Amino acid sequence: MKKLLTLAALVFSLSLCAQSIDSPDKISTYQGDITIQPITHGSVVLKWEDQVIYVDPYGGGDLYKGIEAPTYILITDIHGDHMNPSTLEAINTSKAQLVVPQAVKDQLPDELAAKAKVLSNGSDMRAAGFNIAAIPMYNLPESEKAMHTKGRGNGYVITMGGKRLYFSGDTADIPEMRSLNNIDVAFVCMNLPYTMDINQAASAVLEFKPIIVYPYHYRGTGGLSDVDGFKDLVNEENPNIEVRLKNWYPGN
Repeated sequence: MKKLLTLAALVFSLSLCAQSIDSPDKISTYQGDITIQPITHGSVVLKWEDQVIYVDPYGGGDLYKGIEAPTYILITDIHGDHMNPSTLEAINTSKAQLVVPQAVKDQLPDELAAKAKVLSNGSDMRAAGFNIAAIPMYNLPESEKAMHTKGRGNGYVITMGGKRLYFSGDTADIPEMRSLNNIDVAFVCMNLPYTMDINQAASAVLEFKPIIVYPYHYRGTGGLSDVDGFKDLVNEENPNIEVRLKNWYPGN
């Protein structure tokens, strides 16, 4: 079923090429601003100082035209809406270091695999002036037949300029998410039946209390999740969490 969704999303992404992606946001740090550029679905580009970080580049090369070439590419999982070979081939990866779980490296083309640093759940690395930590992402209840099994994929926490940014990848409201600390910006998925619904996502966010949260990766088999409802659930309990709603699916 995940493969069917990925195929449908790939077809959908072709229509995005002629449409503009949403406007970027800026987060201030003691070492300058972080520019956050939503792309589509679970794809985000960060710009900080001279570093350009692509997270799960997907949707085709046209979506990245006009965006600086990456210095780092973070990939969370093996599915085509995260590890997308056609998009990777279409963007300029000549100066990029890839950061991936082992399962992703095993499926990358040889040229890209040679650029890849493997991080497993619980490990971290020092990059060019910032830190990348890999944390678990998986479905609940845990099962060998789950679409996302524990240990295969990575969520990431990036720390730069004193700010901590969390990217959930495809996950349920797992204990490792709920126990996160001092997260300034969180990107949280919510698309059934692959990850969690808005109630689970809101419950987790209310527990780890990021300063800003972006619902992303919210297209499931039933269409787009109710991110306005997610915002209401979060802010009814904690109005101090800023929920930022961006247009991750132009044309919808």
